[in-house]
Amino acid sequence: MTTTNETKTWIITGASSGLGLALAEAALAAGEQVIGTARRADRFDGLKARYGARLLAVEHDVRDTAGAAAVVQRGLEVFGRVDVLVNNAGAGQVGAAEEITDAALRAMLEQHLFGPAAYVRAVLPHLRERRSGAIVQMSSQGGRMSFPAVGSYSAGKFALEGWSEALAGEVAPFGIRVLIVEPSRFRTAFNAADVLNTAQQSSVYDESTGAVRANMAEANGIQEGDPARAAQVIRDVLGTPDAPLRLPLGAEAVRNLGRVYREALDDVEKWASVSESADFPGMPPAVRAF
Repeated sequence: MTTTNETKTWIITGASSGLGLALAEAALAAGEQVIGTARRADRFDGLKARYGARLLAVEHDVRDTAGAAAVVQRGLEVFGRVDVLVNNAGAGQVGAAEEITDAALRAMLEQHLFGPAAYVRAVLPHLRERRSGAIVQMSSQGGRMSFPAVGSYSAGKFALEGWSEALAGEVAPFGIRVLIVEPSRFRTAFNAADVLNTAQQSSVYDESTGAVRANMAEANGIQEGDPARAAQVIRDVLGTPDAPLRLPLGAEAVRNLGRVYREALDDVEKWASVSESADFPGMPPAVRAF
């Protein structure tokens, strides 16, 4: 991300709680400006009392994709610039594939793919004109791996990561960086009973999903990740010239994703000759634009 001596301005969706709040507090404490969104603007009262006009609180549900452009425009009118967009708003969901309704699955895609995409489309003309900036996509370790009962949540995060990987290549020539953050468990309200969406449970899937359901509920309040430390890590990585596209966040994410990558590579190599046998014999390697 190209930096200047001017004060940075952040747009952070879902900035009234969790990692979004930690990022907003870190930016404001550093003297920067934040356009924070939440479904209820009154949840920003505490931040407003401390930071005043440097925080622009906007009531917006990220699922309202038509409203994203107005949020970005309002931020530009107030602060004159945007340097970092953080697509953070979202929620967890637990349920086996057969238990998750169409509406519940769409809700995950609306929050974790369509909402972020709308914000990116709205902010990109400004970032391209300035030829600088960063887009932070808050994914999850569940955006690179999945397990029973979290398929609908991972569906949205997998989609976000694939879309963002292409985006990174598209905007790099304009000096715009994309950072996909993949947290493990952090001490936020994500696992709270009144926050975590849970499908109506069928006893048919107790054996395959019961332990996961229990673990998700029991994690509330004892998660090992520190949101304040996470916010500082993200800020530090954004300022690093050789920052990665994907940033596992938390020791568990490092362990789990390391294992998943190694197992996936082992499978590719084990089955390589079978996979390659599907080509016409004697064909030269494909020449592609990527």
